[in-house]
Amino acid sequence: MCRVELFMVLLYTALSSGTELTFELPDNEKQCFYEDLEEGVKFDIDFQVIAGGNYDVDCFVMDPNNNNLYAERKKQYDSFTHTTTLKGVYSVCFSNEFSTFSHKIVYIDFRAGEEIPLFPDTNRATALTQMESACLSIHEILKVVSESQTWYRLREAQDRIRAEDLNERVSYWSIGEAMILFVVSIGQVLMLKSFFNDKRTNVNTST
Repeated sequence: MCRVELFMVLLYTALSSGTELTFELPDNEKQCFYEDLEEGVKFDIDFQVIAGGNYDVDCFVMDPNNNNLYAERKKQYDSFTHTTTLKGVYSVCFSNEFSTFSHKIVYIDFRAGEEIPLFPDTNRATALTQMESACLSIHEILKVVSESQTWYRLREAQDRIRAEDLNERVSYWSIGEAMILFVVSIGQVLMLKSFFNDKRTNVNTST
């Protein structure tokens, strides 16, 4: 395998594990995701509210018997790890039912099962060659890079949404100030005009 092909395999292995999803959660709404898992499978869940309201959401994880494995309310972000004891459909639900007008944008990262070994045919007791050791090292570095990129992408999305919201508020505030200045200016002109009208009326009366 040439170096380019080897790099592409490493990149695919490092980036393809798990499912990442960003979705919009309307106010007074609840949205669930389902995954059919075998018994004894370990899964990890990371979630974070990117935008909306106070950046909080209710999260629930339930087993096939609808027993709560995880239940947290008004969380901005959190992580949860569990090893299944039952075979069946597990559900992950996000609720924004406590909010009356704020839409939320939620990011979720769901990973299930053990990571596929980079060299599945290699016996663990066998010493790795220099090339295999280098591949494993690159593989671990790529995993760190992928996680860092995800973190920076979420921070960039949060900062961009906050900047757009701030820009919108400043625009509305500027429009409001302009209207107030316009009304005050008209009022001052009318007030000055009334002074001259009163003076002219007094002069005409005295003559």
